[in-house]
Amino acid sequence: MKTFANENARSPKDASARAVAASKAGKTAIFAGGGSDVLALVKDRIISPDVIVNLKTMSGLDKVATSGAGLTIGGQMTLDAVSRHAQIRKDLTVLADAAGSAATPQIRNVGTLAGNLAQRPWCWYYRNGFNCYKAGGNQCFSFAGENQFHAIFGGGPSYIVHPSDTAPALVALGATFVVVGPGGERRVPASEFFVLPRRDATHENVLAADDVLVSIEVPTPKAGTRSGYHKVLDREAWTHAVVSAAVVLEMDGEVVRAARLVLGGVAPVPWRLEAVEQMLAGQRLTDDLAERAGAAAVTGARALSKNAYKIPMTRGVVRKALLETARRA
Repeated sequence: MKTFANENARSPKDASARAVAASKAGKTAIFAGGGSDVLALVKDRIISPDVIVNLKTMSGLDKVATSGAGLTIGGQMTLDAVSRHAQIRKDLTVLADAAGSAATPQIRNVGTLAGNLAQRPWCWYYRNGFNCYKAGGNQCFSFAGENQFHAIFGGGPSYIVHPSDTAPALVALGATFVVVGPGGERRVPASEFFVLPRRDATHENVLAADDVLVSIEVPTPKAGTRSGYHKVLDREAWTHAVVSAAVVLEMDGEVVRAARLVLGGVAPVPWRLEAVEQMLAGQRLTDDLAERAGAAAVTGARALSKNAYKIPMTRGVVRKALLETARRA
């Protein structure tokens, strides 16, 4: 592992400027908040930056701010803090549940919300140095190889799944991501932040190398809203979702006024089920409707050679997540 310089950023603008300066000097820079993913990539020689810009030295970005419009959550807030925050638990239960399900307690204590959203894929081939699409190559080795945990939606030419637990929750909540780069500050809807491989096979989101994900704005849910996150793992800890579902339901008694459902673990981006949302709107959420919603959720799914089990699993996860969320007080 080659040596690298560590630089402490004073602000998002300063962090971006340091990345720009490194690029102009012919060097590569990468940002690190909690650093759990970045340092693993460096240690395993997947990336070899010349400069690591430390984001933890920026003040004020590990807090929650409230307004009439909703909550603004700092990108440097740890996953543990997000999962335990009283107002997030009350109003944005799906996000608290998702953050609390990620990785292990040790990693949640250091890993940040921004880092969870921007982490790189955990495909075995990418993480073991294969020259795949994500590493700048021209092949997805999983397509005809070990693809047990890969995409059943949205794949091609790369079939990775997005590893973030909090991403489906924030898409379901209609969040907006605040990004600072050389051109200043901009706001990106969560639904437009992540990109499919057919658009860009090398990257998973719209961030440039000199962009900093500063905070996340989440609108106040409407009265009667219930939300939840259901995740299936292949083991108890330090793993990503095999299949997950983030559910946000606007309820009027037992009737669904509006719904947002987003899957994790099944696609290269958080996978929104808009047809299922339309099916649920205006309906009483019964066991039968949840069963039919689960069946509709896998419309268009295409299994690879070793992950066909994900199709019935997704159907079951959607059914269970809907019923559990609807029955929450």
